[in-house]
Amino acid sequence: MDIKQDLIEKAKKIKVLLLDVDGVLTDGRIIYDSSGRDVKFFDVHDGMGVHCLKKAGIKTILITAKGSRAIFPRARDMQVEAVYENISPKTKAMDKIIKKYGLQPQEICFVGDDLVDLCLMKRVGLPIAVFNACPEIKQAASYITLKHGGKGAVREVAELILKSQGSWGKILEHYAC
Repeated sequence: MDIKQDLIEKAKKIKVLLLDVDGVLTDGRIIYDSSGRDVKFFDVHDGMGVHCLKKAGIKTILITAKGSRAIFPRARDMQVEAVYENISPKTKAMDKIIKKYGLQPQEICFVGDDLVDLCLMKRVGLPIAVFNACPEIKQAASYITLKHGGKGAVREVAELILKSQGSWGKILEHYAC
């Protein structure tokens, strides 16, 4: 089996997408305003990818080692299933998710970018690194996105999963009016 076919076979099994936040849903910058509150930049295309996954019955869950109030409005807009914040190691959240949703590790895709994500990369069925991830995360990945974190990488992953599962055509029909 070639690498591309192996990737498609892994993507066919995915029922839940786990996403890191800083560096995956954002470009990795953390900006503080004059009141000391953090500001994050999210990509609208990533949100649409999450929305398309939801239409296909695939849940999305955010897992972040660092909490931030800025995450929750975006999570609400994207209608993610859950947000796990201030989690270290991130495998604690994965164990809860597996139990809650009755999943096997091969039914989970995780997208990460930095060392705090390494433990999850090694436990899920489809580990994915964003283009600008650190070398250790890229090495642990089954796929490296063509796009940077916070710049459409999550949308790319969503399309990969949906196309592998044969759901992309229905998504397109819905928007083709």
